Amino acid sequence: MPKKNHIWRHLACAALCFPLLSGCSPALDWREIRATEAPYTVLMPAKPAVHTRKVTLDGIEVDMTMRGAEVDGVTYAVGTVVMPDEQQAAKAAGTLQAALVRNLAGSVQQQKSVNAAGLPMSQILASGKSPRGEAIQLHARFASRGNRAYQVIVFGPASKVSTDAADTFLESFRPIQQ
Repeated sequence: MPKKNHIWRHLACAALCFPLLSGCSPALDWREIRATEAPYTVLMPAKPAVHTRKVTLDGIEVDMTMRGAEVDGVTYAVGTVVMPDEQQAAKAAGTLQAALVRNLAGSVQQQKSVNAAGLPMSQILASGKSPRGEAIQLHARFASRGNRAYQVIVFGPASKVSTDAADTFLESFRPIQQ
C-alpha cells in the first residue's frame, strides 16, 4: 500500500505541474479574475486553471485551492485555505511562506510588509533551485483574513521571471470583504 500512495503522490504532482510544462504563448494577456472559491479578485496573465488538493498545515488537514496560469514557463497563482479560526489562519500564512521557500531549496532575498486593499501582507523575493538544478525565482505575498489564508505567487526560471509582470500580478490581488 505505501508504494501505491507514493505513485498517487507523483501522479498528483504531475497533474499539478502539467500546466507549468505545457507550451504557452509568451505574450501576457491580462484579465481580471473573480475567484469563486474565495473572496478575491486578481489580474491573471492568461486563462487560469483551478486545482484543489488536501494539505496539512500546522497539523490540520485542509483543502488548498490554487487558481493559476502559466506563461512562458512562469507560474502566476493564488492559493487559499480555510482554517478553523482566525489565529490558525494567521499562523497558516506563515507556514505557507516557509514551506514554499523550503520546497525551492531556497532563501529569502528580500522581505517587507505591504497592504493590499486594507489587508496587511508579507511580501518576499526568494531564490532557489529546481529539481534539475535550474535557478528559480519566487515573488510572493502571504496574508490571512478571518479564517482564510492566502498565498499569491509568481515563480519560474530566474531568467524568465519579469519583475514588472510579477509586480502587476501581486499588486492586483484584492481580497473582497464579506
